[in-house]
Amino acid sequence: MFDRRLIIYFSWGFFGLTLCLVCVGIVTVYSAVAVGDSVSSSSLYIKQMIWYGVGLLVMAAVFMIDYRHFDRWAYGIYGVCQILLAAVLLFGSYGGGSKRWLGFGPVHLQPSELVKIAVVFVLAHYYSRAMEPKGLTLRELIKPMLLAGLPFALIVKQPDLGTAMLVLLIALSITVFAKIEWKTLVLLICAGAASTMMAWLFFLERYQKQRILTFLDPDRDPLGTGYHIIQSKIAIGSGRIFGKGLFQGTQNTLSFIPEQHTDFIFSVWAEEFGFLGSVCVILAFMILIIWGLRIAHECRDLFGTLLSVGATAMIFWQMVINISMIMGLMPVVGMPLPFISYGGSSIVAILICIGLLLNVSTRRFFTQKGQVIG
Repeated sequence: MFDRRLIIYFSWGFFGLTLCLVCVGIVTVYSAVAVGDSVSSSSLYIKQMIWYGVGLLVMAAVFMIDYRHFDRWAYGIYGVCQILLAAVLLFGSYGGGSKRWLGFGPVHLQPSELVKIAVVFVLAHYYSRAMEPKGLTLRELIKPMLLAGLPFALIVKQPDLGTAMLVLLIALSITVFAKIEWKTLVLLICAGAASTMMAWLFFLERYQKQRILTFLDPDRDPLGTGYHIIQSKIAIGSGRIFGKGLFQGTQNTLSFIPEQHTDFIFSVWAEEFGFLGSVCVILAFMILIIWGLRIAHECRDLFGTLLSVGATAMIFWQMVINISMIMGLMPVVGMPLPFISYGGSSIVAILICIGLLLNVSTRRFFTQKGQVIG
């Protein structure tokens, strides 16, 4: 029997804000793909609309399952996702110079998108039992380091450094919220600085170093690695205050913006809707993020709080990295803009996060036995 309380306590405002961002994505993807061949452009747009539909259905399914069940299933979900990541290295298909997708007939799945959610589940499960008022010690952090380190290593192997770093940022956000003993925190900061130097000297590929150097000086290779950032900045600047209008962006229609329907899609929006349109989208994201943190704050059990923090952190970091990247404030990495960039796995993963936040928000009044409290 359907529980009417799910409607009574449902956060319609949060859901409405999500739909607004989805509508922005629908309009922007159409504008970005409409510049090409009519047949292929129509195909891309139809595929994206299908993925939006699938994502909303999955979001609804996640919402209907009491989030406390995910506490019990955390390690199982995590294990399945690691198997999928390993399968990518063995049987995955290449695209854009990396092996990131698993093919299931006509459907191509990017497991690294789902792994981010699995990491949120498993760390929320662990920290909800391990948190201490004095903070977590280094010994207590060994297990979560391993839990985050395994998918990080598998994703780096693809290679997909952007997604791998996002996994670490999500894990770090949950860990900082759980509280770390100050001595341990100092030690980890020093270890992180040393690891960064080691990674630059021995582990980063040449093209990855080139992206960082280009970020510092895009004009050093304007027709090569600096082309993306330069064209993106031109598109953003040419939009001025009010933008050129829908389908009127010259950088977009002349295909000067690289990856204009995926990683650099915000450049398309900024050129067509200008500074005001860009500010509106960023404000919508910030309201969504603050709302997510409020859901975490109001939750009455630790797992739900940590789950909300992790889901919100995932949306926050993807938004910040993508927009900073297209503005030249960060190195170029493969990072889709939540709700807006073309890509099925990314859309589904983000809408799962929304489903989890709606789940926690609605059931924060329920006890373990389903009674209403407060």
